[in-house]
Amino acid sequence: MRLLSIMIFTTCVSALTACSTMRVDHRRQEAFSVAQSSGFSPIAIPSARFTVSGFSKFREHTDEPVVYIEGDGFSWIDRHTISPNPTPKNPLSLKLAALDTTPTVFYLARPCQYVDLSKEQNCTNAYWTNARFAPEIIESYDQILNTLKQRYDSKGFHLVGFSGGGAIAVLLAARRADIKSVRTIAGNLDHVALHKYKKVSPLTASLDPIAVAEKINHIPQIHFSGREDTTVPQWVAKNFARAAHAPDCVKIRIIPGVEHSKGWEDVWGDLYKVKPECARNAQ
Repeated sequence: MRLLSIMIFTTCVSALTACSTMRVDHRRQEAFSVAQSSGFSPIAIPSARFTVSGFSKFREHTDEPVVYIEGDGFSWIDRHTISPNPTPKNPLSLKLAALDTTPTVFYLARPCQYVDLSKEQNCTNAYWTNARFAPEIIESYDQILNTLKQRYDSKGFHLVGFSGGGAIAVLLAARRADIKSVRTIAGNLDHVALHKYKKVSPLTASLDPIAVAEKINHIPQIHFSGREDTTVPQWVAKNFARAAHAPDCVKIRIIPGVEHSKGWEDVWGDLYKVKPECARNAQ
C-alpha cells in the first residue's frame, strides 16, 4: 500500500512537472504572438548578471523612446509555494506596449522571464521573490538602458512599469539623469507598507521605491491605480506621492472599473497619450 502511494505521488509530481513545462512554453508563445501581431521584434540584452528578454518596435528614430517594464510575473504558485519559472501567465505590460503608437517602443521583461533558466546561472528564485528589487537587478536595467542608448542613439527614456515593474522604473530613475518621465500602472511603490498590510513576508533583499520618492520628484510622473485593485490598492500610490512632496510633478490617477491586472487593456489606448509633465513647466 505504501509503495503504491509513493508510485502515485511520483506519477503526480512528474505529471505536474510536465504540465508546468508546457505552461511555460505556452506563456512564451503567447508573448511572441502578442509581439508579432503588433510589429515587435524579439531582443535579448545581456547585462553583467542577467540576460533580459524583450521586444522592440522601431518605426522611426526618436530621441526619447518609451520603455515598458513587465510586472513580477508568475512568482508564486500559491501563498506558500514559489513558482519554478517567473515567466508571466499574462504579459500585461507587453499588451499595453502593443497599444502604444510611439515611433520607438521597447518592452523589457524582468530577469529570468522568457529565458532558458538552465543557462542563466544567476537565476535563483530569490530574484522573483525576496530580491525582486535588489540592487543588482536595478544595476542590470541600468546597464541595459546604456546599451539601448548607444545602440539606438537615444537621448533619454520615458519609463512605464506595471506592478513590480513600476518599482523598477522608480528605482532606475533614481540612478540616471536621462529619464524624461515615469508612469506606473498599479505600481508596487511602497512594498514595505503593502506587505505589512497583507501580512506576508517582507522583501528584505529589495530596495524600497518610496525611499527615493523625493529624490526623483523633479521628474514628471503619473501613477495610475485601478479603483478596484485589491492587490496593490490605490493608497500605495498615494503614499508615494505624499513622500515625493511635489504635487506639481507627481500625479495620481485613479481609474474606475479597473482591477490589478484586469481592465487596463480597455483604457490604456487613451491613457498612454496623457504625457506626464510638471505643472510649473506646462504652458
